[in-house]
Amino acid sequence: MRPPGHSGKAKRGHLCFDASFETGNLGRVDLINEYEYDLFIRPDTCNPRLRFWFNFAVDNARIDQHVIFNIVNISKKRNCFQLGMTPLIKSTSRNKWQRMPNKFVHYHRSIYHQNNYILSLIFGFDREDDSYQFALTYPYSYSKCQLHLELIEKRKVPHFTRELLGTSVQNRRLDLLTITHPKNMVAAEKLRVIIILGRIHPGESPTSYVCQGIIDFLISNHPIAQTLREHVVFKIIPMMNPDGVFLGNYRSTLMGIDLNRAWHQVSEWIHPTLHATLSFINSLHQDKNLELDFILDLHAHSSLKGVFVYGNTYDDVYRFERHIVFPKLLAQNTDCFAPQNTMFNRDSNKANTARRYLCDVLKDSVNCYSVLVSYYGYNHPVTNEHISFTEESYYRLGRNIVQTYLEYYKVTGVIHVTEQPKTKVKVRKSPLRFGRSSHRKSRTRKKKRHLKPEPKKKETSASDTNATSGDENEASCSSSSEDDGSPSAVPWRPVPRIRPHTCLPPRPPKMEVEEPLRTAELPPLSPPKLSIIDFNNLTRLGVDRANGRGKSRKKRK
Repeated sequence: MRPPGHSGKAKRGHLCFDASFETGNLGRVDLINEYEYDLFIRPDTCNPRLRFWFNFAVDNARIDQHVIFNIVNISKKRNCFQLGMTPLIKSTSRNKWQRMPNKFVHYHRSIYHQNNYILSLIFGFDREDDSYQFALTYPYSYSKCQLHLELIEKRKVPHFTRELLGTSVQNRRLDLLTITHPKNMVAAEKLRVIIILGRIHPGESPTSYVCQGIIDFLISNHPIAQTLREHVVFKIIPMMNPDGVFLGNYRSTLMGIDLNRAWHQVSEWIHPTLHATLSFINSLHQDKNLELDFILDLHAHSSLKGVFVYGNTYDDVYRFERHIVFPKLLAQNTDCFAPQNTMFNRDSNKANTARRYLCDVLKDSVNCYSVLVSYYGYNHPVTNEHISFTEESYYRLGRNIVQTYLEYYKVTGVIHVTEQPKTKVKVRKSPLRFGRSSHRKSRTRKKKRHLKPEPKKKETSASDTNATSGDENEASCSSSSEDDGSPSAVPWRPVPRIRPHTCLPPRPPKMEVEEPLRTAELPPLSPPKLSIIDFNNLTRLGVDRANGRGKSRKKRK
């Protein structure tokens, strides 16, 4: 990105900006003075109102050059920058994303920009040959998603299949992943299905990390993943808006359409990926051999902290009680869960979202949720200390979601057997500790065991016996003989040395015990009772009442 009329190589210190790469976004740069630049985010294609995602690179800097970048046209005034969030930065020599320190990032109203909010970044370049990249949050490109799926395919995992569900306007892939046990690939009996949708908004890149965490955990050999694969079929669409991701848009597609507001009027030509997804969901819903249980729509939130769930409200109290069980279980499995942000509603403004639309057109047994994760981080539940999200944090959230599904199916009685892998358990050694002399004697004893005992009895005198003290004391036996009581009547054998002040048994040998599978039948669920759980104050007791297990808990006490 160069000023109009300029060509050739720029002078060192004249910064060069670049956003012409996948997920890149920067529209214009104005030079205010030698130390200050005004940056303008490029709006979403065909939708000039959406301006929040940015991702650009800067090079040709001098050593110790200090500048101020003002991002002046952010469309979302209320966002995590007000809570202290800072952009991410990396360079070619330090290829790991880091958050800028808070003291160098300011989100404020500027009188020089019509009193609008601007984001000012104060930065110093420390290396000339490096190219520095700035981003709103951790980018996750379309190419990275395709590479990850190709690597899984090359492993030829038997419980993983990838197929082409459709293509976008620019002919990019809409992948459909199926993860289940090979026996479930052909539906011989009724199977339960979970659908997970990711990246319907291209600027919400944290959801791709969460989705990758779900995929990697489900295809692993972990006992939780193995148990779920035997009972459940997972259908995952990791990237529903590949064109928007590639172009660096924030919420819309190539044609400027927010897919999560168009479920009620799907067009095969305007939003082909949404049309293919909805047709696929309807086909599963009409299949008599499949029982659709969950539709999970992954999102990222730009103004709230933590992980939280948006659910629906129903007139049927029993359906609502069943609907709030999954968020409660997720709260128990995730430290970063924010119950104060969890919400259940049927707001008319959200009527065309996946969560609201699908729960109306599908059966009552289908639970539709939006799981949201913050761009920024969360407050620790005990210390209330702020912890910023990292890539590993998003992966871990994906694993926690999978674990929550296992607990949900245990609570509802779908999974009756607690399966454990076949492992060999080693018996621990005796906790007794011996002195150095004992260790030296034990090494000597091990060496003498290789010696062959003499076939003939060797008679020794008392003086000879007394002479074999110290190390040779192990070669004699203090037990009485059956013949005449003399030491010569006892054949030679090694005897473990016992400490003089204790009388301890010999140390047990190493044993390997194979533990059998433990099976535990869960009690049948009692019929639901007419009780309403306050979803703003979810407690373990409330979930127990929803599942009819409150009385059994009191009896145990």
